[in-house]
Amino acid sequence: MDQLEKTITSLEVAEMVGKQHKEVLRDIRRIAEQLAERKNALSELFIESTYEDSTGRELPCYLLTKKGCELFSTRMTGTKGTQFALAYIERFNAMEKHINDKQIKLPDSPREILKLMFEYQEGTAERVDVIEDDLNDLKNNQLLTEPDYRTISSMVRNKVRILCSQQHLNNKAKAELFKDLNGGIKRITGVVARNRIKAKQFDEVIEFINNWIPSTATMTIIKQMELIKDE
Repeated sequence: MDQLEKTITSLEVAEMVGKQHKEVLRDIRRIAEQLAERKNALSELFIESTYEDSTGRELPCYLLTKKGCELFSTRMTGTKGTQFALAYIERFNAMEKHINDKQIKLPDSPREILKLMFEYQEGTAERVDVIEDDLNDLKNNQLLTEPDYRTISSMVRNKVRILCSQQHLNNKAKAELFKDLNGGIKRITGVVARNRIKAKQFDEVIEFINNWIPSTATMTIIKQMELIKDE
């Protein structure tokens, strides 16, 4: 499985266990300290990463493997521990099933291609249809590549920076603009975090960022902040 698909983020873990993200980060770092002498083992549990918050800041997070979730769950007791164990088991089982269902070997030689054609002519057209459906499904659900993710992040920062420069807006106003733009991206893609945007949505997101203007509500909030500052 792709790294982004075979892990869950510490943000998702925080939501599952009903904790603040900073508390989950603290717990993971404590585990990491205890395993400092076993760096190879640590890399199979927790992978350092980053995410952008609603204001555009790049903040630390972790990607947890299934083993990482299992270890993290040992630090929890009672109902919350049981609920977290059930939640991550269901998530990873669903991800593994999805990936396993899509592990289709495509023809890579003329002989194999001819064999597939003969099978089709012999009355197995439904098999080809299934392969095509699965390939289309896999393509439609493929996540952004890391370069595309960075491109979107850079465009978001530049869009807000240019607008703030043109209108001489302060950092508080900048935070509202980031919140507006990031919220719009999440709404049009239907995701909770940018690393869950699908590859097929890349062009749509780029066009949205290029055409984006702040909402009336956001600009009203910014004007209100300006009035308060001048009082």
